[in-house]
Amino acid sequence: MSLFKRLLKNKTKSEVNKNDSDHSKYYPEAKLPIDEKFTYNFNKNGGKFLYCENWEEVKDAFDNILLENDWYEKDVFCFDEQLISKFSGYNLTFGTKTKATFFLSRCESLVANNGAILLCSNQIKEKKLHELPFNSVIFATTSQLVENISEGLRIIKNKSKNQIPTNITTIQDFECDKEKDFMSYGSSTKNLYLLLLEDL
Repeated sequence: MSLFKRLLKNKTKSEVNKNDSDHSKYYPEAKLPIDEKFTYNFNKNGGKFLYCENWEEVKDAFDNILLENDWYEKDVFCFDEQLISKFSGYNLTFGTKTKATFFLSRCESLVANNGAILLCSNQIKEKKLHELPFNSVIFATTSQLVENISEGLRIIKNKSKNQIPTNITTIQDFECDKEKDFMSYGSSTKNLYLLLLEDL
């Protein structure tokens, strides 16, 4: 049989099925893109995700969060001076009272493989998660997406060559009625909104 005939020869149905089953049986599962994996796991954890393409959309989304929860004219727990100036036009009182209505902060990384938010003393100083307000609004950018916690820790280490920040922790439990497992031991449940700005 010539080479062309072998190449152009139609496979029988059994050969096609055999090849398909071999392919699916031994071929590794398709890997989700990092942004899809984070979105899936973050939503599964109970987080509320708001994707924004520009700063105007971030401000609109923040305004909608305030409106939905009736958080106008409330106290906000926030250490970040830049965020305070960015969100100053909403009649909010910014400070460090732990009895505030919600916590507003940036984060170090967004961890795709478990949908967690990686924080450290740059965002929360020496506070523990249970000392922060139950409601949280985290501002992040798409360039902060990492595959796993190890990658996030490596970024913290590289950014902070002189002094590595302390109090490194993750928020990954966003639903009160979820059953706790071993990995969430010591963590604190939070009602969390994520404002994610596209910067890539």
